[in-house]
Amino acid sequence: MSTAIQNQYQAAKVLYSGFGIDVDRVLETLSRVKISIHCWQGDDVHGFLRNEALSGGISVTGNYPGAARTPQELRCDLEKALSMIPGKHKVNLHAIYADTKEQVDLDQLEPRHFETWVEWAKKQGLGLDFNPTCFSHPKFQDGFSISHPNPEIQEFWIKHCKVSRKIAEYFGRELQQTCVTNFWFPDGFKDVPIDRMAPRKRMKEALDKVFAEKIDPQFNVDAVESKLFGIGSESYVVGSHEFCMSYALKNNKVICLDAGHFHPTETISNKLSALALFDTQILLHVSRPVRWDSDHVVIMDDELQEIAKELVRNQLLDKVHIGLDYFDASINRIAAWIIGSRNMIKALLRAMLEPTDMLRKAELGADFTTRLAILEELKSYPFGAVWDYYCQQNQVPVREAWLTEVKQYEAEVLQKR
Repeated sequence: MSTAIQNQYQAAKVLYSGFGIDVDRVLETLSRVKISIHCWQGDDVHGFLRNEALSGGISVTGNYPGAARTPQELRCDLEKALSMIPGKHKVNLHAIYADTKEQVDLDQLEPRHFETWVEWAKKQGLGLDFNPTCFSHPKFQDGFSISHPNPEIQEFWIKHCKVSRKIAEYFGRELQQTCVTNFWFPDGFKDVPIDRMAPRKRMKEALDKVFAEKIDPQFNVDAVESKLFGIGSESYVVGSHEFCMSYALKNNKVICLDAGHFHPTETISNKLSALALFDTQILLHVSRPVRWDSDHVVIMDDELQEIAKELVRNQLLDKVHIGLDYFDASINRIAAWIIGSRNMIKALLRAMLEPTDMLRKAELGADFTTRLAILEELKSYPFGAVWDYYCQQNQVPVREAWLTEVKQYEAEVLQKR
């Protein structure tokens, strides 16, 4: 271990101990947090089942060279990214990432079509999460999937969601880590509808059928994800926040909050404490909207830090599942994974290095001067020294050293694809 990093860490420990913070214990806690890293950043959400153009509110911009073309290439790229991210985490798969030579449609998928992913995850010490893919398919018609008025089309999507839960159960059982299965539907209208209720009634009835079979929550938990608007659903989305929150609370499902799925002036950090009071688990899709749900790479901005602070201050890390969800094809895709993942972990570390009890006591005593003063002074405390030590402790590159390795991988692997 670098002597300089060790010395800087020891000095930082002394400073933080002045607030009663045990930095060694903080790092132990941080090491137990798992981030669910989204596979679809690696190939621009194409998957391997069909050669369909993206549709259903999904768009990826950019043409940076080196996108993964096969499951093997994608896993190789993920391994490279994970080697730069401290800790042991999870990988989040969409149904279109099945690894099979069979011609199989979404409603016919089985656990065996993901066996190679499970074997890989076992070797890497990773968990897996899952998502049915209800977009970019011929049966996504007229802007609707599971709430489509045509019973045959609707039944196709219901069956796809049912088999997705069985695949997720297989992941959880084989890997002995709970799989979170997230259900998001792009259903909606481009222009103002006459009947807003009928599609929601169809979606509610369809979800009741999807979730009718009980699955051991040790292996799989189900989440429903809302959205404000999307491409082609600018005026109306069936699965709105009110719909999904109500459905989840009534049916004991996980609520998924995506950072880009709300009005530009809304923040999901402010919703966490409200939802957590009602004994529900929460799934986060941490993204970065720029004016809309544009899925930019996660940076250390104010909202990311507020999300982390809410999780830590309210002791929510045991009931909130943290996943990333963005896709940028304008930069090196492996770098995108690394930047976003490291920033999520950094934000949690910063939050854990805050004297929450002291600040809460000042707030309860109406000592808002102390609250503001301490929060501002903490901004110049050496959290970076603690982060460098944590990276070195986990045998991943310190600071920007990871970029050199990614550039070398790009030259040796990505540019030859």
